[in-house]
Amino acid sequence: MQSKKILFLSPYPFGKGPSQRLKYEQYYDYFEKNGFELTTSSFMDDELWKIVYKHGNIIQKIIGTLRGYLRRFNDLLHIRQFDIIYIHLWVTPFGPPIFEWLIHLFAKKIVYDIDDMIYLNVTQKRFIDKIKGRNKPLALMKYANAVIVCSPFLEKFVQQYNSNVTTILATYNTDTTTPKLQEAKEKTTIGWTGTHSTMKYLSIVEAALVELSKTRTIEFLVICNAPYHHPKIETRNIVWTATHEISDLKQIDIGLYPLEKEEWVLGKSGNKALAYMNVGIPCIATDFGTNSLVIQHKEDGFLVNNTKEEWLQWLLYLVDNPNERARIGQNARKAVENKFSVKANRNTYLQVLKSLI
Repeated sequence: MQSKKILFLSPYPFGKGPSQRLKYEQYYDYFEKNGFELTTSSFMDDELWKIVYKHGNIIQKIIGTLRGYLRRFNDLLHIRQFDIIYIHLWVTPFGPPIFEWLIHLFAKKIVYDIDDMIYLNVTQKRFIDKIKGRNKPLALMKYANAVIVCSPFLEKFVQQYNSNVTTILATYNTDTTTPKLQEAKEKTTIGWTGTHSTMKYLSIVEAALVELSKTRTIEFLVICNAPYHHPKIETRNIVWTATHEISDLKQIDIGLYPLEKEEWVLGKSGNKALAYMNVGIPCIATDFGTNSLVIQHKEDGFLVNNTKEEWLQWLLYLVDNPNERARIGQNARKAVENKFSVKANRNTYLQVLKSLI
């Protein structure tokens, strides 16, 4: 049987964006083994990716954006060569959904993969939303033959526009990682990993960490693309890199996942909790959104209501009980293997694609 061709239209270069890397990009080999021929076209090239989230470099950013639009013009010329167009987040970042409409016009089939609540505030019909392209997700929800989302809360919203919706959370390749060995230590490492944009959530746990530091020997390890400092918390910063992500995470004994209870969070897939769980680290997370679906309280992690007392309660419990850290960590790893691994979810992805052939 002749291979079916898929064109992946991605915002970021291959392997760079977490929303791509921890979702469909992990399944490329499996798709190819099952009869699909894959082509990827990213809006950003490596040169633009290196500077896009940094201050300055305005001219280079404009030039890089123009290169992205030229790539999309070229993609339009070849749309009919593909059986499925797989779109992640958006086709182009700015303006009304013109490119999205043109792809809808000429594509044979479309899969739309949306991550986070990127459509928020669109319904206000503000001019700024049109400039920033925030109405593109709504158009793509309507145009797509199938939609993949990363949380059940997002699925409920999308169903207003498209009935063919599948929820697949972030997943990890458990065949290429091993869990850490939990053991008693003089100094316990409590950790957090994220980006500069989510670092604001650390304010939720600061009071508990300060209180914990008064009676226990701890360090706070932050793995991020920006440094974190607090005058009353002993902190060690590591710059996040894909190459050292797993080995850096394994330095953590207890992982934290604080979140505000706000609408934006409902679109998250529990990725940070899963990152800890994948390497056998017990996670304490805010009891909100997808976290309550990922973590089974007291079995493979802990869920708290963002009070200082609750954060402190379970931090003390895990710091003082290394055997419990080991038990919870082992259960967490098993949960990832059984429900949130590439192996556990690959056929769900494949079924979405095959249903459109």
